[in-house]
Amino acid sequence: QVQLVESGGGLVQAGGSLRLSCVASGSIFSLNAMGWYRQAPGKQRELVATITRGGSTKYADSVKGQFTISRDNAKNTVYLQMNSLKPEDTAVYYCNADLVEPGQWYAMNYWGKGTLVTVSS
Repeated sequence: QVQLVESGGGLVQAGGSLRLSCVASGSIFSLNAMGWYRQAPGKQRELVATITRGGSTKYADSVKGQFTISRDNAKNTVYLQMNSLKPEDTAVYYCNADLVEPGQWYAMNYWGKGTLVTVSS
């Protein structure tokens, strides 16, 4: 059974930094694109950043130059470095991954349970 487990969330003052991590574990043959999404109170879940297995990245306009996504393929881990945090970055941050399980020929999409980031003013 595949699991995505996020960590690194917490309370930080505006202007501070946090680094989120997400580890994929379980029956994984191939871990493809990974990404981070967030959902603020009362709002829909939105894309933050994605990264392919080869390292190509994409960011939401709202976080370009502020957040950096990276991954360690050997550790099945994706990171999100968040700098210059603002109160509007407050949200639950979710890890997302496309992966292929052993014996399957198609990729499935998985979500973590999320980690809360709270930025105080």
